[in-house]
Amino acid sequence: MGDDTWAGLADRFVDEAYASVKGRVRTYVLHQHLLEHLPGPPAPVLDVGGGAGNQSFPLAEAGYEVTLLDPSKAMLAKAQQRLTGLPGDAQRRVTLLQADGEDAVDAVKGRRFAAVLCHGVLGYLERPEPLVDQLCRCAAAGGLVSIMTGNAKASAVRPALERRWDDALASFDARTEIGVLGVPGRADTVEELSELMRSGGVEPLRWYGVWLFVDWLEFGGAELDPSDSKQVAATAAVELEASRRDPYRQLSRVFHLVGRKASS
Repeated sequence: MGDDTWAGLADRFVDEAYASVKGRVRTYVLHQHLLEHLPGPPAPVLDVGGGAGNQSFPLAEAGYEVTLLDPSKAMLAKAQQRLTGLPGDAQRRVTLLQADGEDAVDAVKGRRFAAVLCHGVLGYLERPEPLVDQLCRCAAAGGLVSIMTGNAKASAVRPALERRWDDALASFDARTEIGVLGVPGRADTVEELSELMRSGGVEPLRWYGVWLFVDWLEFGGAELDPSDSKQVAATAAVELEASRRDPYRQLSRVFHLVGRKASS
């Protein structure tokens, strides 16, 4: 996706989507997944297509050295704005870079990272192969590669919950849809991305679901209150547990795949 597209979506994406219950659940669940696999701080982390830093800035606050790479000036402006709200020591651990994910190796000048994150990006690309190759190349020996993207095996969930039955029926064999932000998106499978990881020298470790019950509630018409912190925390705890278990993770509209690069 280019800068022009995100210039019109950055405020809505950062200030509304991430501030919603679904946004908070996503950030919390992914953060807990990452903590299960990340080396300790101050290990260097590269966040490819990291937007405004909603996922990686908490890692900077936890002591990690974060490089956030994104092609959009608008999103990086939001990242810079949010960065000023972090403690000074966390701010100093963050570097912002403007570049396409497909050019990540050159953008970071060949540097290798203990962890490479790419969350919510692959679905906006026609093909996942070029970006996944870059992610694997940016990971250091023994480093982590973390990818979150749409689950092609659960494509019928959203239209069915919205009672768009014709769309739901067609979605069983579809890979693309117009996403909640009004932008075309594409979904992948765990098996396909696992093979792409392996081709880049990264062995898949585990995969998780992301967004199950909050999707069912939101697309079913329920209003979720992000100001009710107790309810949000309870929701996030249930979503985290569901993300680790079958059959719940298989029904999640999004999945999170984590792999580790060979040590030598």
